Amino acid sequence: MIEAGTEKQFVWGGGNWIFLDIGFSGAKDARGRTCGLVIGDAEPGLLNFAEAKKRIVDYLVGSRALVNLVIEAPLSVCFNAEGLPTGRSIETRDGKNRFWYVGAGCSMMVASMYLLSAILEALPRSTIRLFEAFISYKDADAKSDHKREAKTLRDAVRSPGQFPCRKFAAHELKTRTDDDLFSAFRVLGADCGVPAVIML
Repeated sequence: MIEAGTEKQFVWGGGNWIFLDIGFSGAKDARGRTCGLVIGDAEPGLLNFAEAKKRIVDYLVGSRALVNLVIEAPLSVCFNAEGLPTGRSIETRDGKNRFWYVGAGCSMMVASMYLLSAILEALPRSTIRLFEAFISYKDADAKSDHKREAKTLRDAVRSPGQFPCRKFAAHELKTRTDDDLFSAFRVLGADCGVPAVIML
C-alpha cells in the first residue's frame, strides 16, 4: 500500500527511509547517472534511472516494515476552477516560478510516475509512505549534484536542527481555496493522496 505522508511524519525514527533525487536521462554513459539515491544510513549513490528504480523496488519488495520514500519531484498537481493547470503555493518565490506542469518539474513528475508504476507492479508487502522534496530554488550558476542533494535530504530528516528546511502540509499547497489539488498518480489509477513537502 502506498499512502501520502504528512508533515508531522518527517521523523527519522528507525531510519527506514529512501531519498531519491530523481533523474530521467537516456544517456548510457556517466551523463545518464542523474539519480542521487540514499537508503537509510548507507552511502549515497549516483545511478541512472533504471538502476535507481531496480534498487528501490528490490529494497521495497524485501522489506516487511513501513518504508518512507522521499522523491525530489512534483508528486501532486493543481488545477484552477476553470480546469487549467496552475502553480502550487511552493512553486513561486522572489518572482521566479517552478511550476509542476512545465520544464524540469514535469519531466521529473513523469519519471516518478514510471517509478511508482514499477513499485505497484512489484506488489511489495510493506506500507510505503510517500513524501515530496523540493530543491528547485538553487543559484542559477550552481551545478546539480544529485548524490549530494539526496544526502542533504537525509540530513534534513535525520538532523532537522542542523539543516534548515521548511515542511508543508498538503492543505498548504493550494494557492486559492477553489483550486483542485490531488495526487499526480491519479492519472495512473493510483491515487495515494497528496504528500507533504520538504523544501530545502
